Amino acid sequence: MKKQILAGVLSATMVVGMGGVSVFAADGADDKTYNIGICQLVQHEALDAATQGFKDAITEELGDKVTFDEQNAQGDSNTCSTIITDFVSDNVDLILANATPALQAAAAGTADIPILGTSVTEYGVALDLDDFDGTVGNNISGTSDLAPLEDQAAMLNELFPDAKNVGLVYCSAEANSQYQVDTVKAALEKLGYTCEYYAFSDSNDLSSVATTAATESDVIYLPTDNTVASNTEIIINICLPEKVPVIAGEEGICEGCGVATLSISYYDLGVATGKMALKVLVDGEDISKMPIEYAPQFTKEYNPEICKELGIEVPDDYVAIGADAEEETSGDDADAANDTAEKTTEEAE
Repeated sequence: MKKQILAGVLSATMVVGMGGVSVFAADGADDKTYNIGICQLVQHEALDAATQGFKDAITEELGDKVTFDEQNAQGDSNTCSTIITDFVSDNVDLILANATPALQAAAAGTADIPILGTSVTEYGVALDLDDFDGTVGNNISGTSDLAPLEDQAAMLNELFPDAKNVGLVYCSAEANSQYQVDTVKAALEKLGYTCEYYAFSDSNDLSSVATTAATESDVIYLPTDNTVASNTEIIINICLPEKVPVIAGEEGICEGCGVATLSISYYDLGVATGKMALKVLVDGEDISKMPIEYAPQFTKEYNPEICKELGIEVPDDYVAIGADAEEETSGDDADAANDTAEKTTEEAE
């Protein structure tokens, strides 16, 4: 009988002990921290917004259990490679590659660490995949900023139906810029336009190329090109005096030098990428099976200042760039004014 009691006590002790270990293990899992490396090609509004959205989405879920090693390559592809090498040496848990050259460097740098791209237009082009079907495979997935290029061509036609010559200005070092201008060129030629490529190799020859394009074109088209996005002041200083309108591939470029764009929210794109990261890191999803995600909606936007300067009127379904932010600010100011008025009334009573 004593042996049975002793056995029961030992059994109960083991169960409790095992339960304690289980609870301790769970607590340990809850205490897991993550180190994420962020390689952003260059600093400009669109890429900055994507990075911020990515960080916000992850921080909202993980709080102080995640740290970000955020690096900017200052527009240099070789620097992207150096940054990725450092991330691999540090054995980060995941890499965010913001823009095509960053993704290319990450893909070349590691086949083991999960890589999520963002602000990448076409993954098949960026990674030279002949049979790309929407899923990269291996250790790579991410989000795309691809806007319907045929719709961008249609926008140009809607605003400038009488134009004849369209200049396609882009950086030849960016594979996805080439893809965009090729696609838009084909669409515009179907609409009857004559299109000419104006490629530059880097920011040093952008001014001379843009000057030539402005003198030879009725309208200029700019894709979601990172070098252009970082140098919109050069474009506007050339095109505005020549009275040559610019159709831009994204909002940031349009705000700097364009008249209109069919744009996405890069912040929302970053948020979507952050949610993908959580699926990989926290939920244990297989990144090789995760398809590329695309922006859910696009907005026709226009730059009111440049349109006014060039005497361009846009249809009613276009939204002025910054209009939503202004409405939100006005709403906040109105709420603050109401609160002040109510407080003053209460004090008077």
